[in-house]
Amino acid sequence: MKDLFVEIWESVRRNKMRTILSGFAVSWGIFMLIVLLGAGNGLMNSFLQGGSGFATNSVSVGGGWTSKPYDGLKAGRRIRLDDGDVAVTGGDLFAENVDQVSATVGTNATVNYGKKSINGYIDGVYPAAQEMEKRVLLAGRFINDKDIADSRKVVVIPESTAWSLLENGQDAKTLVGKHIKVGDLAFQVVGITKADRMRNSRDLYAPYTTVKTVYGMGQEVGSISFTTKGLDTEKANEEFEKQYKSVINLRHRAAPDDDRAIWVWNRAHQDVEMKQGRNILSTALWIIGLFTLLGGIVGVSNIMLITVKERTHEFGIRKAIGASPWEITKLIISESVTITAVFGYIGMFLGMVSCMILDKTVGQAKMSIMDDEIAMLVNPGVGLDVAIEATLVLIIAGTLAGFFPARKAARVRPIEALRAE
Repeated sequence: MKDLFVEIWESVRRNKMRTILSGFAVSWGIFMLIVLLGAGNGLMNSFLQGGSGFATNSVSVGGGWTSKPYDGLKAGRRIRLDDGDVAVTGGDLFAENVDQVSATVGTNATVNYGKKSINGYIDGVYPAAQEMEKRVLLAGRFINDKDIADSRKVVVIPESTAWSLLENGQDAKTLVGKHIKVGDLAFQVVGITKADRMRNSRDLYAPYTTVKTVYGMGQEVGSISFTTKGLDTEKANEEFEKQYKSVINLRHRAAPDDDRAIWVWNRAHQDVEMKQGRNILSTALWIIGLFTLLGGIVGVSNIMLITVKERTHEFGIRKAIGASPWEITKLIISESVTITAVFGYIGMFLGMVSCMILDKTVGQAKMSIMDDEIAMLVNPGVGLDVAIEATLVLIIAGTLAGFFPARKAARVRPIEALRAE
């Protein structure tokens, strides 16, 4: 093995400029592959971050209007969800695919603290709403199971609402533990959430049971939300939605196949489509990068062909003294793989450094979408899996680049090679 590397080094040393130029093409190909994949990952992460206001496996359900007659009832009837629908959603029928369940009821209310007053909206929710809506707590806590069981008069408010109720310069977190007036009732502030400009920043969260009782809302609910599990394909999501709509529709004497009786916003379905889009983008970038790398492979192959031609006399002598065709083939392929690997790893390293630079420069820039700012690139870079895949590409590329020259060298007849100049 040592002798093999010594021979490779001697061959490279005799043709420094030629080796560097052909190796540069390989470096550039791998460099572009890593940068393209890193930038693509950064764009997708940015897009996903921009749509991260809700859990990707969450589903929201609301009442609609029937679009066809059924069971003796005419079309155009309003469907209002109720507590029975919440129980069915979280019951045994959908236990295989439904994880956490939440429901909302709410009403407009005037919110007062001291001399300050604003118009707000109080939402009765379950504890699971925090995870589903990805509400970030800045201080205190969110609604918990004890609040639900005891119908406590507690509330969680966004920091923007807190600022509106406080004097200029006061920290929103100082409201935690204080009592504010919602309508004619006093509620204790138990938590402050980060303001979200993409949603109503005047929403106040209170226990579902409290809002139901205080405002006398009976059995009706505004909407139902739940997280799903085991729905990993588009087909599985479609079948679940169809079954779910059918069950809820029948509870309200609507046709099982009436798509307008209730509306279902399945973010899990969207997440599957997003993953498919990400895979398509990644495949496209791999193809572009590999075509760029192909130029370097061709360059290395040409160099090895020239090397074989220049060393024809040497190969004839080797074969004349007993060298087998495989030994000649191994020498050429080893030299090709070495050149490709060394320059390829240089390109890979520079590509990863460039991704880090992108993260510190372009990644810090913001773009405005729906009155909210998100980073242009989020964590642009590649993982260990891509590095391993790129290593395999280099080995295969080097082998292919050296195969045909090596095959030619192995077929050289000693008598003809000894005559060659």
